[in-house]
Amino acid sequence: MLTNLADATTRNGETDFTLWLQGLRKEALQQGISTQTLDHALKGVRPIERVIELDHRQPEFTETFWNYLRARVTPHRIATGKRLLQRHHQLLQRMARHYGVPPRYLVAFWGLETNFGKYQGRFPTVNALVTLAYDPRRGEFFRVQALDALRILDQGHITANKMKGSWAGAIGQLQFMPSTFLANAVDGDNDGKKDVWSELPDVFASGANYLHHLGWRKEELWGREVQLPRQFDWQLTGLKTSKSLKTWSNLGVKRANGAPLPKADMQGAIVLPQGHEGPAFLVYNNFQVILKWNRAINYAIAVGHLADRMIGLPAIRNGRQADNRRLSYKLALELQQRLNALGFASGEPDGVPGARTRQAVRAYQQASGLPTDGYPSVALLEQLRRQKPPE
Repeated sequence: MLTNLADATTRNGETDFTLWLQGLRKEALQQGISTQTLDHALKGVRPIERVIELDHRQPEFTETFWNYLRARVTPHRIATGKRLLQRHHQLLQRMARHYGVPPRYLVAFWGLETNFGKYQGRFPTVNALVTLAYDPRRGEFFRVQALDALRILDQGHITANKMKGSWAGAIGQLQFMPSTFLANAVDGDNDGKKDVWSELPDVFASGANYLHHLGWRKEELWGREVQLPRQFDWQLTGLKTSKSLKTWSNLGVKRANGAPLPKADMQGAIVLPQGHEGPAFLVYNNFQVILKWNRAINYAIAVGHLADRMIGLPAIRNGRQADNRRLSYKLALELQQRLNALGFASGEPDGVPGARTRQAVRAYQQASGLPTDGYPSVALLEQLRRQKPPE
């Protein structure tokens, strides 16, 4: 019987999936999930080809910060967020008092995750997670999520036919993975269910509880846009370099409007989401908390900026002159290959410029006398093309 992901490479037909599903069912029973829940939730479950396609697809391009932000922090979303902050003022204030998370941040997550609950996904959650668990690429992770989804059903928070979400199994108005739901979901209206799909007291309480557990500090901002001095040491940028506001101020860092940084006993790091030509942000502990929700720098800035715009703070001032050409998958692959050929190890080329590629970019920039912002751009690739690999 196929009961673990190591057997995945031998699967080649319906019988294999049936045996594998029997193994999942057996494991669920051993974990205390009822036969009735499993009969109902697993009835007719089959691998969903579209889910596998979405999981395996290569990104078309690496989106620039400005394009990412403009698509998500729109005038309409800002205006909608403002209205919803007012409409749900009392409920959100109750969450803020209990969990220490200001209302605007909860609404910002809500807006970015599902456009304030409007787009929660249409894939049947158990079926999608079973599909991903059966596939060997990330099977171990999704097997756990599939079992957790079955546990949510067994606890009676929702029925299987109503449990729908993203192709990757994220559920509810804040798009929790099932494991996150089980660890953090709250019955905010005391009706005996944790309904993160349709009950806003549950949605907001669950989101605030999650952020609280991640380490949110109620007295601090997420960060702010800043101006950097002309002779700034670009090696100081990045989340790994944290300094006090006093130290940053002594190094010439100012607020975006040129005013001095506040005098506060806080640590922060400088991030450059679109390289040295783009905007610069001084980010604090709560920015790191947002990254625990979603590891993307652009996402974390978008959450913070949307939250700020909903309470009337200004748009980002600087960096709009930055080169906004998108680095396609093909171009990113070439950039990695050329870095490797020049002796700057970016890892196995995969067309996805992650941390190792950024380290290689920074090393190349330092060796070439360029601003060491670690930003993989089309302009950088054009420079790499002009250099010949060593003999």
